[in-house]
Amino acid sequence: MPTSAPGNKPATGFTLIELLVVVAIIAIATAGVALALRDNTHAQLEREAQRLTALFESARAMSRGSGIPVVWHPVEGGFRFQGAPAGVLPERWLGDGIVVRGDTRVVLGPEPVIGRQAVVLVSASQPDRSVRLATDGVRPFAIVPEGGP
Repeated sequence: MPTSAPGNKPATGFTLIELLVVVAIIAIATAGVALALRDNTHAQLEREAQRLTALFESARAMSRGSGIPVVWHPVEGGFRFQGAPAGVLPERWLGDGIVVRGDTRVVLGPEPVIGRQAVVLVSASQPDRSVRLATDGVRPFAIVPEGGP
């Protein structure tokens, strides 16, 4: 028994489900390409900088609460928070290849105003890649452009 009226051609083309499957495959492929092209070195520097800003603010709050100055400084393969209780704050980078430019020390309190300070994190594998954290002494540490405070 024919499904179409006499003289009419049967309907041809794609169904809605077929079109949705094709669109989903294209979306998945696009996401895969975007992740493959992502700059891992810069992403790692950004992640370390965001983590370090949070650690600085935690150490600053500890220092203000205890009245004892906390001083951060880089060491081989990591960093130290002198004046903070041992084991409370981490002392290693999340990934390998992070270096601090210069012999930087950051004093984190106990005074409410700590003075203008900055730290520059650099990728050991790509020294032209860097991220700068800074504070004006009143506001929290933040990631800033290289020419900033």
